[in-house]
Amino acid sequence: MRFTVEREALADAVAWTARSLPSRPPVPVLAGVLLEVDGQRLSVSGFDYEVSTQVGIDVEADTAGRALVSGRLLAEITRALPAHPVELEVNGSRVELTCGSARFTLPVMPVEDYPSLPAMPPTAGALESDVFAGAVAQVVVAAGRDDTLPVLTGVRFEIDGERVTMAATDRYRLAVRELTWRPEQSGLTTTALVPARTLSETAKSMASGAEVTLALATGGTGEGMIGFAGSGRRATTRLLDGEFPKYRSLLPSEHAALAHVPTATLTDAVKRVALVAERNSPVRLRFGAGELVLEAGGADEAQASESLEIGFEGDDLMIAFNPGFLLDGLGAIDSDTARMSFTSASKPAVLTGKEGGPDYRYLLMPVRLSG
Repeated sequence: MRFTVEREALADAVAWTARSLPSRPPVPVLAGVLLEVDGQRLSVSGFDYEVSTQVGIDVEADTAGRALVSGRLLAEITRALPAHPVELEVNGSRVELTCGSARFTLPVMPVEDYPSLPAMPPTAGALESDVFAGAVAQVVVAAGRDDTLPVLTGVRFEIDGERVTMAATDRYRLAVRELTWRPEQSGLTTTALVPARTLSETAKSMASGAEVTLALATGGTGEGMIGFAGSGRRATTRLLDGEFPKYRSLLPSEHAALAHVPTATLTDAVKRVALVAERNSPVRLRFGAGELVLEAGGADEAQASESLEIGFEGDDLMIAFNPGFLLDGLGAIDSDTARMSFTSASKPAVLTGKEGGPDYRYLLMPVRLSG
């Protein structure tokens, strides 16, 4: 196998594929990326029995073939190469890589021991790639990161005809986004729990294309797996098992108080006030007629406060939040106005953008204040 390829294209392909490789693979070959040339096309693949990734790029190939090399090492090398075309050749048990005056020689892994990538499940439908990437980014901020509770590390997909609902929660906040898509068949109704980290990386990497195709088995071969394809890339991942929390009952149907605050202004104020908040300490928000006062710190600690002009309807209210969780929600609403609705100071608040925006809700549990 011998081919020449643009450095940037190769580095981008290898970096994306290597990102999903396990840091401590159960079998050494699973730390590798598979390079395979067929005609004038190079495919770069990775697979660890849970997640598979594959991207194709154009090359100038002299001979076809395949080779398996360390994914993370190849990613580091291609990222550091000078801006010249890259020539790669398999020579016996070594891969020789040349770029300008830089030369590298890497050992190959036994390609015959590498598992075959899983086939894509049947196509379920398609979404606009930028809409899909934006929706995923809004939801994954609320996904859990505790691997001892795997069901909370996923994003729940609920498909009902032309409507897709994505939801994620770590028990302290909940993010829900609804959007429309083009299903392959009418009347499709199904659910899936997708690992949030894989979903996030996949959605971002496919945002440059026109659309993303979602492949999901609803029974039979491939059940328990979801696939995505777009921008010359494809990825599959096993679905998570377990029962996702019944989150819809948490979303209040009415509110007792409502605030409208400029998103950027509130974001900056929270960041400033939170500078004095000790680890796990909340930021307190006092809502009144036309004003919001943010406070942090205690009597024996550093203190900070800042007031903002806002629109507010309802009785005066004081509520406290984890500042990091609040900032995550403000960064996700994609609106210049943050709309915050409350039922009481002890119950979750709902953060959305201004009315008429995307169907996104971010529910945030308050922090109980002593006294």
